[in-house]
Amino acid sequence: MTAQTVEQALEDIYASLQNDNDGIDAHIASLKAALAGSGKKQVEIDPARLAQNNRAGRKMMQSYFRKRGVEVTFAEK
Repeated sequence: MTAQTVEQALEDIYASLQNDNDGIDAHIASLKAALAGSGKKQVEIDPARLAQNNRAGRKMMQSYFRKRGVEVTFAEK
């Protein structure tokens, strides 16, 4: 199995978010591995691609990802 890039893992997460979070935990694990492979500790998410782009939705996402070892920031509009 080949390692994913951060961008590929993010695309999988965006697709999962649009499909009612189907397989999100596996995609977060892939993202965490990709971040570790690239030496990064956090990922920047495009808020326009979120299903629930409001403060509560973003904070919930940050919390969920943080519990799984991935720090999330959001791109400026």
